[in-house]
Amino acid sequence: MACRISELVLECRDPEELARFWCAVLDFVVLDRDGGAVEIGPRTGFGGPQPTIILSPNDEPQPARYRLHIDVNPTDRDQDAELERLRQLGARPADVGQTGDESWHVLADPEGNPFCLLKARLAAV
Repeated sequence: MACRISELVLECRDPEELARFWCAVLDFVVLDRDGGAVEIGPRTGFGGPQPTIILSPNDEPQPARYRLHIDVNPTDRDQDAELERLRQLGARPADVGQTGDESWHVLADPEGNPFCLLKARLAAV
């Protein structure tokens, strides 16, 4: 037997704002709200091939450097078009020490959490 990732928890100041952002980025929907936390995930709900994301309220300052970040791939357009879409949703460029020669783009969500937009187009799940 083995485990698989079912949920990712992201602590944030404004779970509702980040839920709107990440739902638009990933084509997710709000699945649940509980005690200020918002769970988002695929339209098929919890337990499918993709993990859900729980946006959990936390007012403490963000750490200087995260040890985990999210990578995303475009599904229905090329990387440049997806980069523009993500910027329109509120993502902004982030500097985590990259050289500029990478095939990916480092971005930050509206609360400054870094994530990467990779180049390869993947099939939508």
